Amino acid sequence: MIGTIANAGTILLGSVVGSALKKGIGEKYQSIMMDSMGLAATALGINSIVGAMPQSMYHVLFIVSLALGGLIGTRLSLDTAFDRLVSRFSKGSNLAKGLSTAILLYCAGTLSILGPIESALNGNHTYLFTNAILDGITSVVLSSTFGLGIAIAAGVLFCWQGSIYLLANLIAPHLTPDLLTEISLVGGVLILSSGLSILNIKQFKTLNLLPALLVPPAAVGLLSLLGV
Repeated sequence: MIGTIANAGTILLGSVVGSALKKGIGEKYQSIMMDSMGLAATALGINSIVGAMPQSMYHVLFIVSLALGGLIGTRLSLDTAFDRLVSRFSKGSNLAKGLSTAILLYCAGTLSILGPIESALNGNHTYLFTNAILDGITSVVLSSTFGLGIAIAAGVLFCWQGSIYLLANLIAPHLTPDLLTEISLVGGVLILSSGLSILNIKQFKTLNLLPALLVPPAAVGLLSLLGV
């Protein structure tokens, strides 16, 4: 799991560096960093959507996924539970918004899913090392905007990639290009919603939409069994 450890390590390091920068910059500079992060997340979300949508074999699946995922997440009140948990560590801040964005950026990408599988089955850590560099840079920007609490995302990523690594032999045959496309499409929408929330264009309860990422695997698996 050296690749996953490296990935989590760069997030921790980037968070420390970024939080140190945050202490040395004024409020107006923190504001522009917030806008920059919002724009970056928006651009990454749009890029993922534009890249995945033309390749989608199930053109309405992402709509169904978002609808069902939103209903499940709202029923479970995921955003309220997450905000309550984060507030214990950082009262009076907007860390929850930044942390939810960080978790999506770090965990919903293709490299973060394929990387642990490639590492476990073939001993190839290239995907994860590449992801580590990208996530490290992103964590510097995020923590300079939202603070050291972004480092919590490193633990989430470690558990996420670690689980995939341990289950690699079971899930690898089912991670078809079609499924990865659908996951990327839904993930792109979630990242876009985080970006728009950071920019205060529209406050989405993105965490309540997280279960949407579970719908494509279930739907594609069922359709495969039915021969569709």
